[in-house]
Amino acid sequence: MKTIKILGTGCPKCKQTEAVIKEALIQSGKEAEVIKVEDIQKIMEYHVMSTPAVVVDEEVKLKGKVPSIQEILSLLD
Repeated sequence: MKTIKILGTGCPKCKQTEAVIKEALIQSGKEAEVIKVEDIQKIMEYHVMSTPAVVVDEEVKLKGKVPSIQEILSLLD
């Protein structure tokens, strides 16, 4: 099972990213552990300067924008 982390301080775009990821998981029928990381120190450990960011299995995949459902679906494959 994949682990997906959403890096962000809880802003509206971060919440929107979480909703997109959950919808993509529903559409794909796949399961993943979704973790929100809001601690600035932990976000900095990923060398991310703009949020929201999406980390899949400890690899930063997207940053600085709300992803589309299609983008998330491609990351789940």
